[in-house]
Amino acid sequence: MEERPGMPVSYPSPEARGDLRTLTHILYGLFAVHWFTGGLSIVVAVIIAYLKRDDAAGTPYEAHITWLIRSFWFGLLGYVIGAALVYVIIGVVVLAAVSIWMLYRVVKGWLYLYENKPLEPRAWV
Repeated sequence: MEERPGMPVSYPSPEARGDLRTLTHILYGLFAVHWFTGGLSIVVAVIIAYLKRDDAAGTPYEAHITWLIRSFWFGLLGYVIGAALVYVIIGVVVLAAVSIWMLYRVVKGWLYLYENKPLEPRAWV
């Protein structure tokens, strides 16, 4: 949402918040199945997350969307480094570690969403 001086800040209605909650569950689901879709679902999820980030501003779902976006970019970086190092064997370990980290972030974020617990989007774990 764009903020301008002198303009009141508007927050989503309760109905829109419910829609954001459902959307966030769907985003976590898309992240969870990315290993089975060749990464296509996670790309779709991060595009949707970027498109809906402004709509989620000021809601508890803003933290989840930021968490997912950061998970994508750091996961992508880890996967690229792991793929580059595959030729010296350590890349397999890096790829496994990144996959476990991604799985952890999806499970933790999804559980926090389900339980309506606050989430620190800038945390590594």
